[in-house]
Amino acid sequence: MTIPNHFSYTRYLAAKKSVDDLALNRQVFGTLAQALGPRQESGPLAFLEVGSGPGTMVERLWDWGILTNALYTAVDLLPENIAAAQTRLPAFARERGLELREVGKNGWHLTGLGRSLRLTLEALDVFDFAAREKGRSTWDVLLAHAFLDLVDLETALPCLLALLKPGGCFYFTLNFDGATILLPPLAPELDASIEKLYHQTMDERRVNGRPSGSSQTGRLLFSALPKFGGRLLAAGSSDWVVFPGPDGYPHDEAYFLHYLVHTVEEALRGHPLLKESSLQEWITRRHRQIERAELIYLAHQLDFFGIKWGEQ
Repeated sequence: MTIPNHFSYTRYLAAKKSVDDLALNRQVFGTLAQALGPRQESGPLAFLEVGSGPGTMVERLWDWGILTNALYTAVDLLPENIAAAQTRLPAFARERGLELREVGKNGWHLTGLGRSLRLTLEALDVFDFAAREKGRSTWDVLLAHAFLDLVDLETALPCLLALLKPGGCFYFTLNFDGATILLPPLAPELDASIEKLYHQTMDERRVNGRPSGSSQTGRLLFSALPKFGGRLLAAGSSDWVVFPGPDGYPHDEAYFLHYLVHTVEEALRGHPLLKESSLQEWITRRHRQIERAELIYLAHQLDFFGIKWGEQ
C-alpha cells in the first residue's frame, strides 16, 4: 500500500488485531482460561474492559472460547471507537452463524453454540467511569489491553482495581516495556537516538498536567500490582513481531506499520535534540521500506494475569 494521506487511530486499532493475536502470551492466556472456565458454569461472569477500542478483545475472547456465559462492559474514551465496535458486531455474528440482538441503546446480546454474551458499549473516560461506578458496581474480571502504558500506574491501578470484586481476576496485556526495533537499520546512530527520544516522550507525557504512561510499564507492573492489591499468578512476554511474507504483509499490517512510523513523527516533530531534516528523511525512508515490504518491526511487551486479594 502507498503512504496514507490521513491516519485513523480507530483503523490502526483494528489493523493491529492480527499482530496482537500472535503476540499475546499463550501461557498467561492459558492461566486465564483455566481460572475462568469453572466460574461461568454457575452463572454469568461480569467482565469489564477499559480502553476497549473497536471491540477486538471481546471478539478474540469469544473466538478463543473464554466468553461462554458473560456480561461484558466495554468502555473507551473515543466515541468513534465505540461506533466502530457497533459496526463490527453484526458482521462478526454473521460470519460465525450467531444470533445478535440489540438491547436498549448501548447493549447487545450475542448467542450461539450454547453460549451467551450480553455486551454493553460505553464511550466515556475510564476514570470518569470508575468514579461513577465506585461503590455501585464491581466486576469478576478486569481487562486492560495495550492500555496501562498510556496511564500513570500510581493513579490508575488503585482506581481500576477498586472496580474488581475481591478474588476477581485481572488480565492486563501488551504492556510496553522499553524496546522499539525497526529493521533493516538506516543510520545506526540516528536510529538509536530516535528510539531513545521516542521512549522519553512516553515517560514525559502529561495529560491535564499529570503523568500519563511510561516506556517501562511492563517491568513496573511487577511491583505496582502487589502494592495495590493484585496477586500475580502468571506473566510473560507478548512481543510484537511484524515482518513481510512472500506476499507482503498479511491482513492490514502495512497500515499498522505506517501508523506507527507516523506516531514516531508526531511525537518527535520539533524536538530540540533532533535535526528536523534528518527526522523527516528517516520517516520518509521508513514509509518507503513499508511500501516495498522490507520493514521488520519488533516491540517488547508483557502480559499479566492475577487476582485481587480478598475473600470472594
